[in-house]
Amino acid sequence: MKRPTILVLGAGYGGLTTVVNLQKMVSADEAEIILINKNDYHYETTWLHEVGAGTISPDKARYPISSVINHNVRFVQATVENLDVNTKKVETSAGEFTYDYLVIGLGFEGETFGIKGLKEYALSLTNINTARQVREHIEYQFASWSLDEVKDDSKLTIIVGGAGFTGIEFLGELGNRIPELCKEFDIPQEKVRVLCVEAAPMVLPGFDPQLVEYAKTQLSKKGIEFSIGTPLVEATPEGVKIKKGEDEFEFVKAGTVVWAAGVRGNSLIETSGIESNRARIAVRKDMRAPGFDDVFVVGDCAFLLNEEAGRPYPPTAQIAMQQAVNIAKNIKHLMKGEDTETFVYDDKGAVCSLGHDDAIGNAMGRKFTGKTASALKKVVDDRALFLVGGVGLTLKKGKFKFL
Repeated sequence: MKRPTILVLGAGYGGLTTVVNLQKMVSADEAEIILINKNDYHYETTWLHEVGAGTISPDKARYPISSVINHNVRFVQATVENLDVNTKKVETSAGEFTYDYLVIGLGFEGETFGIKGLKEYALSLTNINTARQVREHIEYQFASWSLDEVKDDSKLTIIVGGAGFTGIEFLGELGNRIPELCKEFDIPQEKVRVLCVEAAPMVLPGFDPQLVEYAKTQLSKKGIEFSIGTPLVEATPEGVKIKKGEDEFEFVKAGTVVWAAGVRGNSLIETSGIESNRARIAVRKDMRAPGFDDVFVVGDCAFLLNEEAGRPYPPTAQIAMQQAVNIAKNIKHLMKGEDTETFVYDDKGAVCSLGHDDAIGNAMGRKFTGKTASALKKVVDDRALFLVGGVGLTLKKGKFKFL
């Protein structure tokens, strides 16, 4: 009897955690597990703000996929080019694959909301290479200013679009990195301007207001400026246009523009044959796609409603990894002809870093700030490593400077 094929697309938090759990539950005799990913490494998406600011190296934020999968898993380094769940075929740069069970974990893409010039002139923190590009671009602007005979201070202006998790964490890292760059390139720090532009009327929506106020205060002390409730309406090679009022606009010249204000699912979802919205699939309670009993969706591609709150769960690493465990169990259940389990999210809280030595957090029913919250953030990061790669990966890549 032919072994069923379990095909997992993407080695982000959701896809890789699914595979790591499957390889413990399913033997090579029971099923063929295939993992397809365009890179031969996994990167910690929640660390990209540090890579972008230059406070950690790109290599610190990634590790080889081969280091966490075993002989039960066949890894294929390839780019997924087309996905059709009606014919159960996946086209990749390494050929065509079919499946008995499919797990879609293709991750996110940046959402520009149709803002003119954003795709062409703004940088992003969407993967390890774009984060590296942000770091190198900022360093180039600072180096260029220091060499210019006629100084253009706009080269030292950094615009960050978005005051959600990614934007705030990136701003926190910049607050630590800017003094180092100024010292390295002999630049008076008062010449540097870092401005956060947010269309919504608040910073970190959904976070505790007291903690948000703490975050704004701490970042302001590091020289970060905020322009809240002011949509960015256009990006150009010279800077950005911001809407300040009904018919009032302001143009801010800037050498660096980083967009961190929205994500959507992978665009391949939209031609897959599964109904979606902004390339996110409204999954059933057992994480299966509507209408397809053999297709599971995990992470950024999955839309899951928090019925108590009346809004979708945010696509975080924490929820993706929990979804992955549920999916691995449910595939095993289906293989044995058993009923699937409903996914139940265990919210362990949230911690938002404000640099390497400061943070805010809600966890265990308590609020945390400062060095305590920063230490908690590092514990969260290390726990994610441990859940995928055990003690060895945690010791190799973990963060242990808690104070």
